[in-house]
Order: sequence, then C-alpha cells, then structure tokens
Amino acid sequence: MSLLRACSLAKCLGRRSLADVRRCFADRCQLCVSVRSAAVRRISETPLYLQRRNISSVIPKSEDAKKRVHEQSQLLDVLEARIQQLQSDVVLDVQHAKVQFLKSPSFRGGLSSVRTLKGSSKDKSDIPKSGQAVTKRASKSQPSRWMEKLSEEKKNKLKKQQILQQKMQRNPKEKLPGKSKASRSSLMPTSTTYKTISSAAKKRRAAAVTTAATSSKAAEALKTSKQKRRDSKSKVSDKDATNKPEDGDLAEIEELEKRLNEQAQQRICLSTMERFQESSTRSSCADIQLSIRCYLEACVFMGDVERSQRFLLSQHRVMSRRKQLTTDIYNIMMRVWAKKGTLNQIGRIFILLEEAGLKPNVSSYSAALECMGRNKNCPPKVISRCLDQMKKDGLSVDDLFRECVFRQDERDMLLKAVQTVRPDYEPSLTLNASQSSSPLVKDFYTNRDHHTYPKLDFTQEDLQRRFQHQLSVEQACTVTIDSVEAMKPVTENMVKMRELLAEQRAQWQKVLLQALRENKMILTKTNTRDYKLNLYPYLCLLEDKEYVDIMIQSVSNLPPSGESLKILAHDLGNRIYTKYCVRQKHQNCIVEKLQSIYGAYTELLAKDTKVCNVLPREQWCKLEMEQSSGPTLQGAETSWPYVLMLELGTFIVDIMVKNLKINSDILNPAYDKKLIPILYHMYTFRSTRQVGFIKPHPILTQMQQEAMETTLTFDSSVMPMLCPPVPWTSEKFGAYLLTPAKLMRATHGATQHEELLEKCPNLHPVFDSLNQLSNCAWRVNKPILDIIISIFNDRGSDKLDIPPPLSEAPKIPHFNPQDPDYTASEKAHMKREVINAKKKCSEMHSLRMDALYKLSIAHHMRDKLFWFPHNMDFRGRTYPCPPYFNHLGSDVTRATLVFAEGKPLGPKGLDWLKIHLVNLTGLKKRSSLQGRLEYADSIMEDILDSADDPLNGKKWWMEADEPWQALACCMEIANAVRSPDPTKFVSHFPVHQDGSCNGLQHYAALGRDVIGATSVNLMPCEVPQDVYSGVAQQVEELRTRDAAKGLKIAQVLEGFISRKVVKQTVMTVVYGVTRYGGRLQIEKRLKEIDEFPKDHVWDASHYLTRLVFSGLKEMFTGTREIQDWLTESARLISKCGHTVEWVTPLGLPIIQPYHRTRNLLLKSTMQHISLQVTHDTTERPDTVKQKNAFPPNFIHSLDSTHMMLTSLHCHSAGLTFVSVHDCFWTHALTVDTMNKICREQFVALHSQPILQELSSFLQLRYCSTIQSEAKNKKYQEYRRLMLLLAKVPQTGDFDLQRVKESTYFFS
Repeated sequence: MSLLRACSLAKCLGRRSLADVRRCFADRCQLCVSVRSAAVRRISETPLYLQRRNISSVIPKSEDAKKRVHEQSQLLDVLEARIQQLQSDVVLDVQHAKVQFLKSPSFRGGLSSVRTLKGSSKDKSDIPKSGQAVTKRASKSQPSRWMEKLSEEKKNKLKKQQILQQKMQRNPKEKLPGKSKASRSSLMPTSTTYKTISSAAKKRRAAAVTTAATSSKAAEALKTSKQKRRDSKSKVSDKDATNKPEDGDLAEIEELEKRLNEQAQQRICLSTMERFQESSTRSSCADIQLSIRCYLEACVFMGDVERSQRFLLSQHRVMSRRKQLTTDIYNIMMRVWAKKGTLNQIGRIFILLEEAGLKPNVSSYSAALECMGRNKNCPPKVISRCLDQMKKDGLSVDDLFRECVFRQDERDMLLKAVQTVRPDYEPSLTLNASQSSSPLVKDFYTNRDHHTYPKLDFTQEDLQRRFQHQLSVEQACTVTIDSVEAMKPVTENMVKMRELLAEQRAQWQKVLLQALRENKMILTKTNTRDYKLNLYPYLCLLEDKEYVDIMIQSVSNLPPSGESLKILAHDLGNRIYTKYCVRQKHQNCIVEKLQSIYGAYTELLAKDTKVCNVLPREQWCKLEMEQSSGPTLQGAETSWPYVLMLELGTFIVDIMVKNLKINSDILNPAYDKKLIPILYHMYTFRSTRQVGFIKPHPILTQMQQEAMETTLTFDSSVMPMLCPPVPWTSEKFGAYLLTPAKLMRATHGATQHEELLEKCPNLHPVFDSLNQLSNCAWRVNKPILDIIISIFNDRGSDKLDIPPPLSEAPKIPHFNPQDPDYTASEKAHMKREVINAKKKCSEMHSLRMDALYKLSIAHHMRDKLFWFPHNMDFRGRTYPCPPYFNHLGSDVTRATLVFAEGKPLGPKGLDWLKIHLVNLTGLKKRSSLQGRLEYADSIMEDILDSADDPLNGKKWWMEADEPWQALACCMEIANAVRSPDPTKFVSHFPVHQDGSCNGLQHYAALGRDVIGATSVNLMPCEVPQDVYSGVAQQVEELRTRDAAKGLKIAQVLEGFISRKVVKQTVMTVVYGVTRYGGRLQIEKRLKEIDEFPKDHVWDASHYLTRLVFSGLKEMFTGTREIQDWLTESARLISKCGHTVEWVTPLGLPIIQPYHRTRNLLLKSTMQHISLQVTHDTTERPDTVKQKNAFPPNFIHSLDSTHMMLTSLHCHSAGLTFVSVHDCFWTHALTVDTMNKICREQFVALHSQPILQELSSFLQLRYCSTIQSEAKNKKYQEYRRLMLLLAKVPQTGDFDLQRVKESTYFFS
C-alpha cells in the first residue's frame, strides 16, 4: 500500500480531482491495473462528487502559502497515520480506484470498462476522452518526512518478504492458498484489451509484475497464517450455533457429501448441463475474439485479402495479442487461401498455429484438404500425409463431413481430395435420431401408430409458389406497404407536402452518398497500423446506395420527440448486419440449396401428397442429409457484437446529423433563407442519467405530419411470413428463410444462453413444439378490420382502445419564464403543465404509430394467408417473431386474426362459441358453463344486433372486457345461427381456454395443497372457484372487522373493495411481486375509481396490500413454503458466487443472466455512450435479482413445459393449436379434445418428482465440489445451502388425478 501511495503523493497534492489521483496510480505503478486495494475502496466509499468537493476544500484555490502548507501538513499527518494502520498488510493488493480505463479492441473510439461500486457517481465529466493522456510531473520539492517514512517502510517490507521467501524455500511442499476475492474480481473485464507500450516499458512492466507476483504469493501466505491464528482464537470463544455445527448436522452433511460425490462420479445429470462458464480470463477475451473474427470476415467478404492477412499477422507477432487468437480465427484465412489453391500459404498458417500453441481442428484440416482438391498438381503423397497427421490429432475424415460448416463448393473439393487417395470413400452420414431423455415425451416419439399429423390446406405447388414470394421479400430486406391513413381524402396541402418531401429526399440521397464516400476515404487513411480495427470494412459490405437507403428510412421513422442515440444506432447497425447476412448467403450459394430442400419439404405439409408420420424437423434433417453436397445451410454467419453494431450505427448517425439539411424558409418564405440541420444531437435526462438524443427539427416533423404519406417501409422480419417457416432443427437454424433469427431471445450481448443450448444434447421436444406453433396458418378478419380502420381514421376511441390522432392532443402552453408578471409558484406550475403536455403528446404519438403499423400490416395482409415463426425467451415461454402484428397483441389485434383453415362446428361447436363470448364479456366468471350458455341464449337479440349494426345499434359489445374480440365472436355466432345447419357451418374462429390463475395452479400441484388446489380449480367443482373473488371477500371481512374497531382507513374503504382492485396483485404475487409493487398496483386501481377520495389513496393502498398478502398466506400455505424455499436456495447459490441454473422437465437448460452491473463506455466523436452490462459472467451474481426472480422464472418454465407438451400431443391428434402462454386456442370443434389433452399433460408433468429432481440437480451442480474443511471461508455458506437443498418442502394430500375431472381447470 505504502509503495503505491509514495508513487502517487506528489500528484495527489497537486490535483483537485480524485480521478487524477487514479490516473496517477496507473502512471506510477502498472501493477494497479490488475490488483485491488481494500484500503482505496474504503477511502472511496463516498460519492465521487463529494470526494472532489472534500479534496478541493482541503486544498484551497487561493490561500496564502502558510495556510496552504499548514493544511497540507495536517493532511499528511492523517494519511501517515493511515499508512501505519495498513502497514501490516504486506500484500500489494491495490484496486485501480473505482474506474478502470483501458483501450478497446474495437474500431475508432473504443470501450472503457467502468466498475461501479456503491455510491459512485456517474458524472461523465469525470471520464476523460479517448486518447487523452495524463502528464507525468515529478515533484521538484525536497524529500519530506512523508517520503522518508515511506522509503523506510519499503525497506522493512522488503526484509519481511525476503524472510518469507527463505521460509518458503525451506518448505517447498507447503501449498499456497488460491487467489483472494479481491484479486479474482480485479481481472481485466470483458470488452477490454491490451495496451500497447514501448519495448522499454514492457521490460519495466515485466520486472514489476514478476516482483509483484513473488511478493504477492509471500504476502498471501503470511496473511493466511494470520487468518488461521485468528480463526483458532475465535473458535474457542465463539458460541454461535451456526459456526459450530451440531453432531446431527455434521452427520447429515457427511451423508450428503458422500451421496453427492457418488453422483458427481457417475455424472448422472451432467449430460444435460455441461459446464459452460469459463474462467474470467477466457470470458474477458470472448468479445475481443468475436470482434477480431467479425473484422476478418468483413475484410474477406469485401475482397480485401491483403488487409485481412496483414491484420492477422500483426495480431500474431505480438505475444499479448497472440493470446487472444483462436484456431477458428486462423481458419478464416485458411479458407481464403484454400479458395485460391495456395497451399504454401496454408502451410504458413499451420506454422502460425503451432507458434501460438494451438491445435488444428476439423475446419483447419478441411481447408487444407480443400486446397489440395483444387490444386490439380497436388501429389497424393501430400494428401496422405495430411490425413495421417489428422489421424494423429484424433480426427477422422467422417468428422470433417459431420462437423464442418461448408460454403459454396468446399465440400465437393474436400471429397475430391480424399477420394484421390481413397477412391472408394463416401462420407458416413447418419441422421441424428436420438430421442429426448425426458420420460414425458418418450412415448410420443416411440409410439406413433395412432398419430394423425395435420396437413395444411394448400397444394404442393401453391406452397412452392408462396416460398418464392417470401424469398423475394427477404432478399429485398425491406417491404413497402400502403398506410391505412392513405384512405383519407387527399387535400391540396397534403399533395404539396408530399412533393416537398420527395424533392428533399432525392437531394438528401445525393448529399449522403457523397458524405459516405468521403468518410470512407478518410477511414482508409487513418488508423493505418495493421493491428488497429476500424469501421472501414463494415462500410464496404453493401453498396453505398444501400447504406443511404437505410439512413433515409430511419429519418422517416423518427418520432417527433426524438430517439435515444443508443437505440437508433443499434437499429441502424442491426439493419446493416441483416443485409450483410442475406448477401453472405447469396455469395455462399445457400439460396439455391434452400430452394431445393424447401421444395421437397412441402411434400410433408401439402394436402395433395401422401400422409406420413414424420415431424417437420425430422423431414427437414432427412432432406438435408440426402442433399448433403454443396454448402451447409446452418451456422455460416457470425453474430456481430452489440458494441460493434452500436459503433457502426453511431458512425452512420454522425453522417446524418452533419449532412442532412433543409432550407429554413421552406414552409414560411418570410423567414431568412439558410440551410439548417434537420436532425439535432442533444441531451436529456432519464431519471438521473444523461442520455444522448437525436431529435428531428420541427419543420421536418410538420412536413411529415401534414403529408400523411401513403406508404410505410418495414424490415422484412417485421412482416408475417407468406409461406410456412423453416422448422427449427438446431439452436442456430430455423424460422425465416434468409433473415437471421435466434432460437432464444436474450439481452443484447448476453451469450451464456447460446453456449448452454449448444452443449445441450437433445432439444427435439422444444424444436417440435415451436415448429407446431409456427405452422399454424392465419388470415385477416376483414369485417372487423374495416370497422377498426374507420374509427382509426375518424378520431379514434379511448373506450375501444383505438388511439386518437395527434390533432386531439392537448396544446402545449407557451410562456416566458423571464416574464416578471408570473410569481415563482406560477412559473413552477406552468413548467409542470408544459412537461405534462409534452409527455402526453409523446405518449399519444407512440400509441398512434403503434396502431398505424399494426393496422397497416393487417390491411396489407387482408387478402393473403400468412404464418408467424416462433422463438422463446430464456425461460422457455414462446413468442411470435414479428413484433407488431401477431396473436399475442392487444384485443384490437387479436380480433383481426382468425385461423386460415376452417372446420365445421359439429354438435357442440356453437355452444363453445357462445360460452367463449360470455367469457370475453367478463360478466359470468362465477357461473357454470351451463349458466354461461343460458345467459348467452338470453341475450341473443343483443348479440345479433351487435353483429348487424355494431356502430349504430345498441352497442352491447362495447361494454365487454374485450370488446373487439366480443364483436368478432358476435359476428361468427350470427353467421352460424343463420346458416341452414349450424353443425356444418365452417368456422375459422379461435376459441380460447384460459388457465385459472395458472401460476398458483402450478404451485398448488407442486405442493399437493388441497385448499390451494380447490381455490384455483384443480379440484372438480360444480361452479368455478374464483381465487380473486375469494381473496377480495377475505380482505373485505378483515376490513369490516377493523372498521368496527374504529380504524379510519378501513371505514373509508367501505364499498370499494372488489375483485378488480385485488386481481392484479393476487395474480402477480405468484410471480414474485413485492409489497412495494403490489401497493403500486392497488393504488392504480383505486385511482381508477372516480368516487374514491383521492387524498386517501396512499393510506388505503398500504392497508389493502397488507391484507392481500396476509390473505394469500393463509389460503396458500404450501405455495408460500415452496416459494420461500426457492427464494432462499437462490440467495445462497448467489452468495456462493454462482448464477442459478436448472433444467425443465423437457430438458431445456435455463440460466438466470443477472449479474452485478458493469458500466462500459463506448467512445465516439458524437458522445460517450454508457452501457450498463448486467449479463457479464465475470461479474458476481446480483443476489437480489437472482433470489427474487427464481420463483417466478421457475414457474414460468413449468407453464411453458405444460404448453409445449399440450402442443405436441394436439399436433399428433391432428388439432390446430396455438397459445398465448397459459391461454390455449383451437377451433370450436376440437375444444373438448384440447381440454382433455391439456389436463392429461398437466397431470403427467406434475406426476414427475419436479422439486426432488430440482433439489438433486442443484446439489450436484453447486455442492459436489464443496470444500470439506470447516476452516474454508465459504464452507458455512455451502453447508447451509446443502442442508437447505436437501430439505425439499413437504407436500400435501391432493390427488393429481382429480385434475382430469375438473371442468374449470382451463375454461
């Protein structure tokens, strides 16, 4: 510690900013970058701005010399005393303050890693710009008492270290402890990389690191011995039972350890959950390696082989950079030389691999053999030698064909080379027919005799034609459609504004094209060092005009209130990446092969082909194996890092802001004519964070609003697909034809989910479920859509959830803050009015545009049939990929969708339509199905009136909870009852069956809780049990009792406690809502009641939240025990330094990506963008998020498993099935069949020992490597975790088979 302070004292006294002191640390002692200091952390506990203020007050700006010297002397005395206190710490264990600035691997600006500790300031003024150097100024003053004491202390420390080293040499077998917590957490964080220094500096650093390493080991040994002495003393005096385990606990722990060791040896579960969390060092290099790989691939794609070769060699030459290279990075250049047939260059890269200490892999040998296959003069002896070497490395020729990803004709050239020396060789390819290990689906895959997989209602020729249409859409990457606002009558002003905008855009295109080319020329002349990454290759992947079109499109889509620079930049970067992926697939000849395989795949789906009991995934894999020659369809593209997309997008935005201009008098000739920018870069505050914004000029906003343009342009991935999606066959391939899609949605930059999925042996049930959901064809309900559009183009309707136009927005008041006529309170009031009006306008614009997009897409698809490809989140919950228009949307969107395939109603179909309509009204939730049916018959006149005259009749449908779906159902019922035979009426309408508080249903089944199961309809009852009404009734009883005792707030609430007030809180308690969140929910409901006194809302919401939580605790005792067990398990797992993982009963691995926040700083010429990274695996887990999220995430993973099981068995029964999480949809004809399957699969799921298997998995995952020595500092935490996991909550006496008889389980 003292050595560090000696290095930095002179600067510390000469500067007022603590940030300067930190930079000084880096100048004086390079070791500070890689080790931490507990002392500096304690000194830095106060916020940064307070530290600066304190230091500046200790060292005044303008004082006489005597006073300054006196105060500095006082400061020296304080620090000197602190030094003496820390002198016992021999370890040079120094944290580089709170903020680490290291050069980034990427591009022009770069990234800095900022580790934010508690209380640290986020003020950007404390962050130096990129490239800013810190000058080194030696103190010219004479040596002081401080320096003398430090030099003396340094000598003493060196003596102690020498003595320790001598002792260690005498006892060489003594084991040193591992790295301390501080040193482990101070490893270089993700997105940071090497720092280039001169050769002399390297030598100095090497010497410093060597010395530091030696002294650090010695110091750790001394520290450990001291700790042991302290521990031995504390054990004598410590009476705490937690630190002194009883004999029974010890026996139980020993038994658990023995059992875990046996399981660990057998590795029963490890096939499902292989370790993927690498060491911190490897994780910190992952982003750098990905950036290097993307850069090389971009250089190769643009044809600049020389640049890519120079870059690779420059990385290889320097040892610090060579360590970041992988075999796959070298293989990129091998592929290039293999295409050219240059064998000597490939030989050189093999030498480079050996120098780097890396082994060639299958791709390396594949490239070498491909090159030999292209080279007509290659001797067979060379090929044989290559095959022999490959065999020595433990690789076979079949491995090459099985594991390599081929492009263009690479596979054919590889086969040609092999057959030169082995003429009879043919690749041995076998279809991966391994079945899921889950007992839940074993019978589904093995016994298919009674399966009747449904066919689509299309001919094979029709499906192939639809494929070609979808292919052309994805090749264009964008779709331009008519806006529903185009239906409005065109005025003269609209025509004028449209012409003006068209003229300006033509001019902007020319300006942007010129600016882009100039910027590219500048980039070619800057960062000329070979090892530097820059953006130039990424600006050459597409035609210049394509970049300009992306810019113009983003300007058109910019909202009047502006967009965050971070969001806008990422959107631009992602569009470039999508176009690049599509062009890559063209270049690699994937499109031709895709056409061939998809053409054959339609035979499985079409109605005019033979029936076969094969799933879509299985058929696709079979066709791929049969057509194995040519390129590989999957795994060819590399995902770009989030930071790269941001930096590329920021570069594009910078060009737009600087070059897009407009005449100031374009709308008003009275103004002075001058060119003004149409986009402004400004800052605003989001909470306490300063955020960069790109805002359009009001002139541009006015022109766009008045023009009411007739077209909208979307990315192709936003639109539904025009043909059945490609089935998911792996975690990297499925959904769209060419557009890249992810199987599992995750936070930008998070990779742990993908890595876990890649190592999972079998995800077939998950793939097959997603494929079943994706293969459901849809069409638009045109009568409903036309009514919605007419209201949308009129003035909207808040009651019917159709947002009004901006002309209905409140006017923003204008006032002069300098006007002396206003008092201070009046000015404050006016400011609030302005802020609220702007906020309201912004919200109205967002809602209006969202509705415009959905309705315009629906209008565009009105005469077409379409499909929604599906993927899932990290818990397994499924979602349609198109974001705007899908069946997971609002009531408005759902009402416009019906199944493309129709089925006759049959004997009970009309009754199900009527029951579904009553469910949509929300009026008869406590009534039986027969009661609901009788109610529907009693209001048939209102139903028919709503269908015939929805806007001018009685408007009964408008009072429903879901008015638009209710209206659609009224029309379907009207058509059915007026048909000659309702049983033969062909219905396309989806009927819903919704779970009764599904989260609580899963908890009640897990705990076999009889009372809880009855409350949520797992137990058969004559009428449905409504848990929300039950809780509301219980709360009302408690309120009445309190009111009788004279409690004022209980008296105020009389008559206001209803099902609606408590419903949201009851529903979300099971998903981990806190009392704070529950209070906000109840507060919102109370504010919606006009009669409730607003001055009592706060007290009433607090009071009701307490009553609701108490009532739930009494009703669901088993639920609370399981929830507490899950929460405490996650807390202890997180405390031990792990993130929580588990595997669903279907075999889907899940990991919670919640880590402590690490701030990354992306530096660009526009601004520094601060990124809060919460998924960095090198950071410790966020204990609060881990424990709070585990119960709801675990239940979500169970409800997704239940849905997937239901979808698989509905598919095998020939049903049309889709879901909105715990709400299942099918035709009216097949509701009874779906209900039967739904109940059977719920019983099958919960008949598995779910909690016991979870307990075993967590014990094996987290406790199998437990340190058995009680002196280990983490042993107590592991011991508590082991005991907790072993004690699975007790279950009740509920008989699961009763669920099969429960009418209202899903209804």
